[in-house]
Amino acid sequence: MATRIEIDPRSGFCNGVVTAIRKAEEELEMSSCLYCLGDIVHNSDEVERLRRKGLITITHAEMEKLHDVKVLLRAHGEPPSTYELARRNNIEIIDATCPVVLQLQRRIKQTFDTDPSHPQIVIYGKKGHAEVNGLVGQTAGEAIVVEHRDELDRVDFSRPIALYSQTTKSLEGLREMIGDIKARKQDDSTFTYHDTICRQVANRVNHLREFAAAHDVVLFVSGAKSSNGRVLYNECLGVNPSTYLVANSQGIDPQWLREARSIGVCGATSTPRWLMEEVSEQARKLLDQ
Repeated sequence: MATRIEIDPRSGFCNGVVTAIRKAEEELEMSSCLYCLGDIVHNSDEVERLRRKGLITITHAEMEKLHDVKVLLRAHGEPPSTYELARRNNIEIIDATCPVVLQLQRRIKQTFDTDPSHPQIVIYGKKGHAEVNGLVGQTAGEAIVVEHRDELDRVDFSRPIALYSQTTKSLEGLREMIGDIKARKQDDSTFTYHDTICRQVANRVNHLREFAAAHDVVLFVSGAKSSNGRVLYNECLGVNPSTYLVANSQGIDPQWLREARSIGVCGATSTPRWLMEEVSEQARKLLDQ
């Protein structure tokens, strides 16, 4: 009986990434030069595909030296300082910030600017992540970023606290963070928390668990830089120990596929569909050898 290979129909780019890549491709069709501040998506194969079309990835330091050009801001968003730099250098911004991230930025800024209790703004997220840098920027750099519960030691539990979350963090992790703060805060201090996790991402978890459990072997396709990819890969691995993380079709070990009657191919919100299709095709070739 031939081995069945299935690509998860719900894996791949989220809406924010789809929009960013569409904007980049549309602009590249009209212009000979477009810069992108940071990797447009945390997937090196997709970044390389767009580089061949003319997209030039730059750092913040490199942007400071540019004038009179177009720069695309990816879905992760940017702090206010990036927009100020663009104005100073006469740079036209092609803004592809995800609407979910943009709304979160506005909420954090409103709390920072107008909340009369002047709470400590705590962000549950990965320090240094592009989205988190944009969120911290809404607070003039004052927000406290915590990814693990032991990092809460930096919070003053005698003062008011307002907790927000990076959009791609896990719901379970956010619930644990809320519980810890409630347990540690002083009785007379206020604590407000906001579930700002993107449901398009969060809702994939249960689906991926079911998908992984339904196959003998799972090939999870994700770039090394993808935080979301690591989270979703571990969810698959938790229900199926024969889950393997691959960056592309070259990463498949033929030994993994032996004895498998069904193989599932899935990926992160930063994984392009074409890359999952290449992995599926390579798996089939290896099985047919």
